[in-house]
Amino acid sequence: MNNMSAKILTYHHPITLECGTTLPNVDIAYSTFGEMNADKSNVVWICHAFSANSDPTEWWPGMVGKGLFIDPDKYFIVCANMLGSCYGTTGPLSENPETGSKYYKNFPVVTVRDMVQTLTILRKHLGIEKIFFACGFSMGGQQLLEFVIQEPDVFENILLGATNIQHSPWGIAFNESQRMAIEADSTFGEPQDDAGINGMKAARSIGLISYRNYTAYNQTQAEPDNDKLENFRACSYQRYQGEKLAKRFNAYSYHILSKAMDNHNITRNRGNAKEVLSAIKCNVLVLGITSDYLYPLEEQQLLASLIPHSMFVEINSEYGHDGFLIENEQMSKILSAFLKV
Repeated sequence: MNNMSAKILTYHHPITLECGTTLPNVDIAYSTFGEMNADKSNVVWICHAFSANSDPTEWWPGMVGKGLFIDPDKYFIVCANMLGSCYGTTGPLSENPETGSKYYKNFPVVTVRDMVQTLTILRKHLGIEKIFFACGFSMGGQQLLEFVIQEPDVFENILLGATNIQHSPWGIAFNESQRMAIEADSTFGEPQDDAGINGMKAARSIGLISYRNYTAYNQTQAEPDNDKLENFRACSYQRYQGEKLAKRFNAYSYHILSKAMDNHNITRNRGNAKEVLSAIKCNVLVLGITSDYLYPLEEQQLLASLIPHSMFVEINSEYGHDGFLIENEQMSKILSAFLKV
């Protein structure tokens, strides 16, 4: 399941998580593209979303790559796999050095703030003092928001896309439904890499409904056979998406990361959102997607209203929350105007 192109930074020091548990050490999987220029002014940092890895050329091929907006010939691009994932960074499939066995169900609860600890470790390891531009969408946006709150002097320009100040009860309910599907698989909890895999297929089907919407399904999954009684296109699509994820992901990581999304809350033990967000110093573009039912526009509008030096834009898309992965032409135009490049 590891992203084979990723580099691994092993941090040989304990890190304490918000839940109080200490990890004896941590591996951080990351990918870089291009080269840092002499004055280190061309760094672009990308925070990936829920089930992605550290290679944005793989999951964002319309925006990252030679000749595209985020071009390695122009920028030094960094993306790190999030803590708790199964793509090389320490997670449930990692070996617990204190027991000699994989963590599996015993991996501790992690938070987005815990993830940012690892991003800061990597930033310092790479000798990055300033980040010209950083972007994150969905759970990637949650990470970036925490990152810039914790290290406000590092960032010059950021894009927070389809994300929020605190995860909503609506979003948490979707995630809990997905965890219930995983937990209904009798193999979940067993000490093996493929435990809970059929439950995760069902979880992915639930999640996919939240990423898209009524219109998108009507456009892509409408049934051409008017006489059918079963086995509709939408049915096979949901099953296909579950099978597709099962080939590359892990139920323990799915379970852990969904909880980290749930507990995202920048105000926890800090004060109100306006006070917390007032610490942000860089230029901020907050982006929403018109048809996003999982992270609706009102969440991004609130975010933009409370961040100094920020502006709100929206992408018109019929693809729901997943629009940020699809609407590359709109995205490029918006970013070009924002960054004046």
